[in-house]
Amino acid sequence: MLQSIYRLLIELTNGKWTSAILHKFAKSKNSKVIIPSFAKTYNINQDEMEKSIEEYESLHQFFIRNLKEGSRIVDEEPLSVVSPVDSVIEDIGEIEADKTINVKGKVYSISEMLGNDEAMARYEQGTYMIFYLSPSHYHQIHSPVAGNVVNQWTLGRKSYPVNKMGLKYGNYPLSKNFRKITEIWHDSGMMAVIKVGAMFVNSIETTHAGTSLEKGEQMAYFTFGSTVVLLFEKGTVNLLPNITAPYPIKYGERIGTRNGQG
Repeated sequence: MLQSIYRLLIELTNGKWTSAILHKFAKSKNSKVIIPSFAKTYNINQDEMEKSIEEYESLHQFFIRNLKEGSRIVDEEPLSVVSPVDSVIEDIGEIEADKTINVKGKVYSISEMLGNDEAMARYEQGTYMIFYLSPSHYHQIHSPVAGNVVNQWTLGRKSYPVNKMGLKYGNYPLSKNFRKITEIWHDSGMMAVIKVGAMFVNSIETTHAGTSLEKGEQMAYFTFGSTVVLLFEKGTVNLLPNITAPYPIKYGERIGTRNGQG
C-alpha cells in the first residue's frame, strides 16, 4: 500500500510541465534569492566553493559550482581507483551470474540498466558500487581511473527519486530513470560509469571532450541530487575492505585498487 501511494505521489509531481517549470526557474535570475536559504538548509561548506555565494546568478549555477583548487586530493597511487563524486556509498556488491544486482530489496537487471547486451556480458559476476548525491553535495562527476572512453550512450526519459525511499519504494529508478552511460577501458579491463538522473530534472551534462581520461578528471555534472553506479569487470579491482554502506566519501578518495600493471 505504501509503495503504491509513494509512486502515485511521485507521478503526480513529476510530469513534463512541472519538470519544465522547475528547470526554467532554477536557471532564472529569480532563483538567486533562495540560494542563501538553500545553502543553510543543506549545510553547504561555503569555504570550499570557488566563488562567494553572492556571485552565483541562479540556483542552477550554484548547483553545478566548482570547488577551490586543492579542496580535493586525488589519490596518486598508480593502481588506485577513486570515488567519482562527493556522495554516500549506498551499496556495494557482486553482480550475480544471472546478471542482476540486489539494491534495497529490489533486483535490478544489468541488461535493462545498460540497455546493451554486449556491455552487460562484460560485467557478469563483476562488482558494482552505488553512490548517492544529495542536494548538499558537490555535483561534478570525475573519472575513477585513467583510461580511454570507448562507448557512450543515453537511455530513459523521466526520472524518479534515487534516495533511500526512491530505491525502496520507487519503480526501479536505477534502470528506468534517464541515464548516461560511459564505458572506460583502463589497463586492467573495462568499467562502466552510469550517471542516473534525479527527480524532475534530467540534466546530466557531459563536460569532457575526446577519449583520453586522467584519473580524477572532470567528466560531467548533475543538476540536483542524483546517483552514479560503477560496474567493474570480474577480477579487475579489489575494493577496500573498510568500505561498508552507508559510507560518506569525497571525490578523489581511494575506493579500491586495480589488478594489473600501472
